Amino acid sequence: MKPGFFIDRPVFSTVLSLVIVIVGIIGLVMLPVDQYPQITPPVVKISASYPGASAMTVSQAVATPIEQELNGTPGMIYMQSSSSNSGGLTITVTFDVNANPDLSAVEIQNRVKLAESRLPADVVQNGITVEKQSASQLMTLSLLSDDPRFDEIYLSNFATINVLDVLRRIPGVGRVSNVGSRYYGMQIWVYPDRLANMGLTVKDLQNALKEQNSESAAGELGKQPVLDVDITLPVTARGRLSTVKEFEDIVVRANPDGSIVRIRDVARVSLEASSYSTESGLNGKNAAILAIYMLPGANALEVATNVKEAMKEISQNFPEGLEYKFPFDATEYISQSIHEVYKTLFEALFLVVLVVFLSLQNWRAALIPTIAVPISLIGTFGFMLIMGFSLNMLTLLGLILAIGIVVDDAIVVVENVERLMHEEHLTAREATHKAMHELSGALI
Repeated sequence: MKPGFFIDRPVFSTVLSLVIVIVGIIGLVMLPVDQYPQITPPVVKISASYPGASAMTVSQAVATPIEQELNGTPGMIYMQSSSSNSGGLTITVTFDVNANPDLSAVEIQNRVKLAESRLPADVVQNGITVEKQSASQLMTLSLLSDDPRFDEIYLSNFATINVLDVLRRIPGVGRVSNVGSRYYGMQIWVYPDRLANMGLTVKDLQNALKEQNSESAAGELGKQPVLDVDITLPVTARGRLSTVKEFEDIVVRANPDGSIVRIRDVARVSLEASSYSTESGLNGKNAAILAIYMLPGANALEVATNVKEAMKEISQNFPEGLEYKFPFDATEYISQSIHEVYKTLFEALFLVVLVVFLSLQNWRAALIPTIAVPISLIGTFGFMLIMGFSLNMLTLLGLILAIGIVVDDAIVVVENVERLMHEEHLTAREATHKAMHELSGALI
């Protein structure tokens, strides 16, 4: 299309410019914001635990059956597994960039189910977790306190009960992980010498715990077809044990002479952290650390703002002496980058107006690039949305470079029009036609 088409139709050009600006504003509002573009392949993480097993045992008894089932998963590029001497197993499966993360997670879950029949019962009982691994961490939240009452165990459980679920419900949040989590648990420390003297094994303790620390349905009294009964009463039985003394009183064995061996006779029971494999802290203080990941395509700035607003509301119910901080926030860098882009845009516009006005001594000529440059740049956001891009460091860098190009183009066109009007004594319309005819190819 020739440049003269738009010059001869100013109303059409004005309407088209307005449409470009509107589309650009819509794109700016809807564009996802992230630090870097989503170019990493989807990853699905499998976690399992085999208490008391060595890394070699975990690898042979747990990792191998699962890996055999995972082989041949559609879209899988490779997988990695790691076993620890604490009995932990982590398998990460990496898929092709174009794979759907949700479908990939479902496929992995189905294959893990097939492997469960070949896994140790303790592993299945503890549970096998399959979850999508988010590409980038958005924020880190820490709950900390100087008060000795709030130790690491208390803070970790407080975060799990009062904070974790609230953050997970925020739109755009993909996963919230309690790093170094220490949940409350009953630790039973066995005395091997006492156990051996009484002819007992650890398996006997486990069986006693399973039998006497379980939920059971006790039934009902007066239920039909019993006759001559006016009411039906449900029978409630004592459920799971909850105190140290109740666990100490669990009967391990009843001897023929009438004596009873209880857990307190062969072990020490204490209420403390269920695991000590990880620790968390901040600047020498006890702290619970929550890692917050966002969903692909979410607006990082919006998600971070919602997280901070949620924490302000939650913190109103914090006990005295408990506070929260954000040691890491990726959106601070993004916000500064966006601010620098705006700053560069206004600086460039100011310099364009100043240069054009000082060079041509014509305020109308200086007004043209002031209007044209923002239209071009704002319209860019609309095309970024259509092309599936996001506002990230790379696209913002491209936008800064585009500012320089658009500014240079505006100056060249305006100055060439002014030159033709003075040198060849053409009217504004004629000079504009000729200037665009000379420069349109070079500008494009």
